[in-house]
Amino acid sequence: MRRDDLIQHTSAPPLLEIRDLSLDFGTPRGRVRALRNVSLDVPAAQVVGIVGESGSGKSTLAYTVMGLLSENADVTSGSILFEGKDLLKIPARARRSLLGDRLSMVFQDPMTALNPVRTIENQMIDIQHHGQGSRSEKRARAVDMLHRVGIPDPKNRLGAYPHQFSGGMRQRVCIAMALLVKPALLVADEPTTALDATLEVQIIHLLKDLQTEIGCSILFVSHHLGAVAELCDRVAVMYAGEVVEQGAVRDIFHNPAHPYTRALLECDPGRIKKSTRTLPTIPGEVPSLLGSTKGCIFRTRCPQAFNRCVQEDPVEYRIGVDQVARCHLLGDERLVPA
Repeated sequence: MRRDDLIQHTSAPPLLEIRDLSLDFGTPRGRVRALRNVSLDVPAAQVVGIVGESGSGKSTLAYTVMGLLSENADVTSGSILFEGKDLLKIPARARRSLLGDRLSMVFQDPMTALNPVRTIENQMIDIQHHGQGSRSEKRARAVDMLHRVGIPDPKNRLGAYPHQFSGGMRQRVCIAMALLVKPALLVADEPTTALDATLEVQIIHLLKDLQTEIGCSILFVSHHLGAVAELCDRVAVMYAGEVVEQGAVRDIFHNPAHPYTRALLECDPGRIKKSTRTLPTIPGEVPSLLGSTKGCIFRTRCPQAFNRCVQEDPVEYRIGVDQVARCHLLGDERLVPA
């Protein structure tokens, strides 16, 4: 990140500002602490990636931002400020009015994200219920957006049903629907998981081009480090419900500070230079989130863990200008002020 960009980033208020967010799920076995003290900023017109293993809380965070949580979910603390308004405190009706307007989402599975018994035309017109104009005008906008996401012969395909599209084309339709309303923030929950490698690259480039054109921000959830490096400006690394490191993409990928971030990068197949039949893995398993936790959540899998990791929760330490990480190894002299 250039210094001028950094100054602009630090002075302008973020579009989305998550502060000290904690969320529990009530279960018969006890309370699962799915998110703990998560703080994250999404600046205007930037793409922020969230990476981590399965079960790290990436999708839970995305669904919390959108307000699409199950009945057993309970936000115990924190705030989610979007355009200066706390989404956790505004009335439910006001929050719903933001969905499909200022806030939009691309879901993980394109096979189930669309209504199978309604045409693409009806679904794309319905998504524009906040917008002005006649049905024919909304249809014309839908055709134009389908063309922009690469759907061939969009006028005729508009009348088709979801099952008449391939998986990659369905994901393009989902992206078209999400961006049709020109949202300020697009939440993309692993939008390339169900696609093959070639389609994944195409979808990433498509999102990048449309984001630049529309000028929206994107919160991009993914387990694919290559996709994050290609698309995102900033990245947050999550582990077991906590953000353990975040910063500019270049800083995280070239100078990872947290042992978990380094372990993730070492497991990236794209970084393996020698032919091998065995892919690297991180030893151990993600710990249970039932009940309270004390100390560093990564300590049982960290080769550098020591006594303090068991006894104290790590706080944020600053690395350089625009990167922070939660690890006792980083030293008290770089402690981020509260």
